[in-house]
Amino acid sequence: MHLLFIEDDQEAAAWLIKGLQAVGHVVDHAADGENGLHLALTGDYDVLIVDRMLPKRDGLSIIRMLRADGDLTPALVLSALGEVDDRVEGLRAGGDDYLVKPYAFDELIARLEVLTRRNKDQAPATQLKIADLILDLTTHKVTRAGQIIRLQPKEQQLLEFLMRHQDQIVTRNMLLEHVWDFHFDPQTNVIDTQISRLRSKIDKGFDKPLLHTIRGRGYRLSENE
Repeated sequence: MHLLFIEDDQEAAAWLIKGLQAVGHVVDHAADGENGLHLALTGDYDVLIVDRMLPKRDGLSIIRMLRADGDLTPALVLSALGEVDDRVEGLRAGGDDYLVKPYAFDELIARLEVLTRRNKDQAPATQLKIADLILDLTTHKVTRAGQIIRLQPKEQQLLEFLMRHQDQIVTRNMLLEHVWDFHFDPQTNVIDTQISRLRSKIDKGFDKPLLHTIRGRGYRLSENE
């Protein structure tokens, strides 16, 4: 899944993002309400995870604005406010679920799965596709020309991010932020290594290369050179 996590507590955000990425999700993170609203309005997400108390704009106002704009992306509200009135307010603001802090990671994952199932009939697509390369977002199966391609979790996250930005140049900093969560020095060769491994799996032995290196700028997944 492609998730947007809006949370100003950097330590809590780093912990949850690491866990979500470990189970195969792609996560964008915003540390305040204004940036979170901007990403929610301009991005394409399967589920929003929104902290209630945020700087610049609170989480419930973000959800209200999205609903007013016709955006029905499922939203899970996180909050230390756990009284009945607090939960009711969160749901009436447009939240689809409300999870009180502190919470168990497994419970959060289960709630995300429920929200995804609820939204299945409304979801416009369950696959990402470029040329004959297909990533099934439900089963996580990757195929090219009908052949199954087996990827490691990090390769899968990398491919999903590239496919969601197909025909766009993706910089190293973008990959560090959204796939590696800033845990590596920009000069490290981990990106080059993973790109090389991914390219060998999705391009080697096929007629047309899809994963291109744009010298000095980054990478692009495209049918065109």
